[in-house]
Amino acid sequence: MPTLRDPLWNNIRIEGPYLRLLDAAPFQRLRYVRQLGLAHLVYPGATHSRFEHALGAYHLAQETVRVLEDQGALAGIAAEEPAIVVAAALLHDIGHYPFSHALEELGVAHHESVAGPLLADGEVGEILRAEFAADAPQRVLALVRGESASPLQGLISGSIDLDKIDYLKRDAMMCGVAYGEIDVDRLRHALVVLDDPQTGRRAIGMREKGLSALESLLFAKYQMYRNVYWHHAVRSATAMYKRLVEDALLDGALAEGELVSFTDEGILHALERGSSGALLDAIRTRRQHKRALEVPAYELTDHDLDWLADDRARTRRAEDALAREAGLPAGALLLDYPRKERMLGLDLPLLTRDGAVRRLTDRGITGALNLPILGEELYQSARWLRVFTASRLTLPRERVLSVLLAAG
Repeated sequence: MPTLRDPLWNNIRIEGPYLRLLDAAPFQRLRYVRQLGLAHLVYPGATHSRFEHALGAYHLAQETVRVLEDQGALAGIAAEEPAIVVAAALLHDIGHYPFSHALEELGVAHHESVAGPLLADGEVGEILRAEFAADAPQRVLALVRGESASPLQGLISGSIDLDKIDYLKRDAMMCGVAYGEIDVDRLRHALVVLDDPQTGRRAIGMREKGLSALESLLFAKYQMYRNVYWHHAVRSATAMYKRLVEDALLDGALAEGELVSFTDEGILHALERGSSGALLDAIRTRRQHKRALEVPAYELTDHDLDWLADDRARTRRAEDALAREAGLPAGALLLDYPRKERMLGLDLPLLTRDGAVRRLTDRGITGALNLPILGEELYQSARWLRVFTASRLTLPRERVLSVLLAAG
């Protein structure tokens, strides 16, 4: 059985059917799609790929399934279901666009939706049907999208899915920051399959003894958003890349349907056909736009600016209006106000020490986790409205807000 050396989990054994999936061309593309997009311009070590992360998620799925099997928790679950869940962990990012999640912020189809044809057709679909089950492609896709009725759905998409555990630890390690500490072993051994009183179906839940380990995951997630994912220079490079691709789509130099076929370098080469050469050259030479204004979200609670994260057409008009006022060409001023729904989101059954099953949600549990106040405060402190400009200058806050409120 082949064994791969991984910098995070050490030895990862790849069994036959999974090795075939790993060697398939759509999965191999992930070697050349960076996990953290353009974060390597800020954290030089952040050059790890979606390929490595998918292997880590696969490894955690294998180990967790073994723990559940040892506990007898898989009794009554279809014999092939654990293997299909492990395959879903391996393939969960197969539809990812180049440079991570940036393009989804433009409004193109989510990578989980794009995964459908890649899982159902071609080489990957053939392997899934031959090695797992005739309906394995559909079952894997349902797991990836969080739409499966499988009792093990929560391992692939949910409050404490294995994907989250791997990317938080891997990203922290590769960036060289100390924010991704998660008590993985405690968390994994606290997982249980139980009857969910809310749905009436069996589902992944957690024993109460795992609450402290769960807290470590939630705080790691917040710290990584504040210090890495939403770092101002990372967001500047991301805003530049989004505008660059958006210009190419509007000019016809790129088609939305071909985006998922590119690697990181592949799309940069394709963008050379577009009309935004200055932006492309700035990304290649690490000349990010500079902060002309930044305002923390907690100072903007009286203003409705969430459209900046959702409505690209309106955001583009606002960018160009502000650029004209500042005497800058189109594309030389960019806006950024990232949004993450339910940053500390929770929704899973909790097996308490007295044997009762309670619901652990964003409302928290008295005496255990006070998530509503905590989650909102952490989110507002991590989120910033920023205006980036190609040349270094300072823009007046009130004038920028006036333009944005008029545009909204």
